Amino acid sequence: MSGTGVLPSQALRAMIARGEIAADPPIDTAQIQPASLDLRLGSTAYRVRASFLSGQGQNVSDRLDEFTMHRIDLSGGAVLEKGCVYVVPLMERLSLPPGIQAVANAKSSTGRLDLLTRAITDGGTEFDRIAPGYSGPLYAEICPRSFSVLVRPGMALNQIRFRAGQAVLTDAELDELHRRTPLVDGPAVIGDGLGFSVDLKPQNTDLVGYRAKPHTGVIDLSKIGHYDPADFWEEIRTRDASIILDPGAFYILVSREAVHIPPDCAAEMAPYLAMVGEFRVHYAGFFDPGFGHSEAGGAGSRGVLEVRCHEAPFVLEHGQVVGRLVYERMAERPEQLYGTGIASNYQGQGLKLSKHFRSA
Repeated sequence: MSGTGVLPSQALRAMIARGEIAADPPIDTAQIQPASLDLRLGSTAYRVRASFLSGQGQNVSDRLDEFTMHRIDLSGGAVLEKGCVYVVPLMERLSLPPGIQAVANAKSSTGRLDLLTRAITDGGTEFDRIAPGYSGPLYAEICPRSFSVLVRPGMALNQIRFRAGQAVLTDAELDELHRRTPLVDGPAVIGDGLGFSVDLKPQNTDLVGYRAKPHTGVIDLSKIGHYDPADFWEEIRTRDASIILDPGAFYILVSREAVHIPPDCAAEMAPYLAMVGEFRVHYAGFFDPGFGHSEAGGAGSRGVLEVRCHEAPFVLEHGQVVGRLVYERMAERPEQLYGTGIASNYQGQGLKLSKHFRSA
């Protein structure tokens, strides 16, 4: 394979074969996504006093000696409690070539549970960013924000994407791509990426989102389609195309636009400018090649927005731009696209909670 860009599934298999990505136990093929690799929890969690980065010249294991409050065996399943911070060594480790860097992100289902999950590394000075040539272990820092969760070894809460060089599309390239193959089902708002807005005026319903309830039971992450949404979420309804976000509350909303990621591109959701409002949109930011693509069983898919309001109540109105998608070229088209062929959970989605909840 040659060229710059995000590495596809076949390149990840080659990296595994060369030992550049290794794991104990060995990596399962089900972990390999079109443009990313799922990362699995190991058998031990460390409850720590505070979130931390290892810092230049220091190892995560040394900082764990400094910050650990107690150690938890995950082998039989264990609860990670809301409001606490944990560090879990992952099963995977890296030995990256000099020209390959990596970025990690929470998986979609993780973000929709308000389960803040970030990768940290030895010598790391940023969350989720792994420098070219890194050789060493990987760790997940996990902070459940809305719900306590039950986890077991082997569960995947975050994922990692690899790239050769920089291949972010410029606004001019994005505009040209949209003209050739529409990226949204309406006018494209392009500026440092593709802007997207919130849908607070859906057709045939006044249900616009969900707000996490403050006092709930534990969610076992192994149970799919199991929980009644009413036990964990309040429905948000509006007839005036606006809602008021409460400080500290967590919301699931949906984009007004149906988004399309062509097969030769990948995308990452980025926060919008802080000046548009006192809230954060997005915890899980990877969009794989084929998301919303007709060839992969989609006809444009809405982006689910994971929203947390900060210091002050904030009025959010229909059509307000709240985030942007940064598109990157793939180094090569992946062998398989995001969609029904690989049992992707969110192709063709609208407003949708994580896979752990029963459909309404």
